[in-house]
Amino acid sequence: MNAPTPAPGGFDGSEVRAILARVSEAAGLDSSSPTLLRGHTNAVILLEDEGGVVKIARRGTPPAQVTRTVQAVRHLMEVGFPTVPLHPVEQPMLVGQHSVTIWKYYPQPDRVVPASELALPLRALHTLDIPQLDLPGHDNIRAIRRSLALITALCANDIVFLSERLDQLETELNSLQFTLPQGLIQGDPQHRNALHTPEGVVLCDWDTLAIGQPEWDLITIEVHCRRFGYGLPHYEAFADTYGFDITLEPGYRTLAAIRELRMVTDNARKIHHAPGTIAEVERRVAGLRDNATDLPWHIL
Repeated sequence: MNAPTPAPGGFDGSEVRAILARVSEAAGLDSSSPTLLRGHTNAVILLEDEGGVVKIARRGTPPAQVTRTVQAVRHLMEVGFPTVPLHPVEQPMLVGQHSVTIWKYYPQPDRVVPASELALPLRALHTLDIPQLDLPGHDNIRAIRRSLALITALCANDIVFLSERLDQLETELNSLQFTLPQGLIQGDPQHRNALHTPEGVVLCDWDTLAIGQPEWDLITIEVHCRRFGYGLPHYEAFADTYGFDITLEPGYRTLAAIRELRMVTDNARKIHHAPGTIAEVERRVAGLRDNATDLPWHIL
């Protein structure tokens, strides 16, 4: 398995192999030729010959959280929403206290899903009726505070700076009025959380599905287009297709700053699992200090 991080999902290689072997046996899948697709958050492993992707939730993830995600995705599948489907076995599967899910694999072309093709499924998600499921309320401020409390790899001055910035942004947020009605939001919509399929683009990676303001999803798209090199035309095509431009909202700068702060603190919290990312995280923090809103970021 080619691992992009030393500790995929917070597990060492032997632990990943052991979990994968037990899950594959239970699901009747051949795991003799696995490929690690992602490891920075969860361990995501491709079983190409079986047409499946195994996702081992990050070490310490509560099993109830993964169960909630599975229930939500089953609901999306039932109502015909364009989501990557779950593999047809009982899920989630438990190995000890580690939760595992299995998904259908779609081979991808050598091009990311353009932001404009994210727009229609995202708008469809935002306008779905909220299901009677135990979904959390989206709360960036709480998530950032939780990450700040767990960061050990940044210097004290950086932690103080990030904490004070959050306090200021929380005050600004409390005075904002949102335009769009609350609904289901993906929580982290981006080019890598969508897949090309023969039937069109589908959304994937539902760990952050929540009830909240659609503006949080829209600002995430804008941040990714601006920070990761996709460019303004890429974002403008998204806004035109979706029918709403978050950059024209009075609270745009506050929402963008909060979303970027969450991205920085989330990655800083995970540095001990991916020590090679510390230079990029420190570079992003320095950019926030300098208010360098157009500083390109490298994907972690």
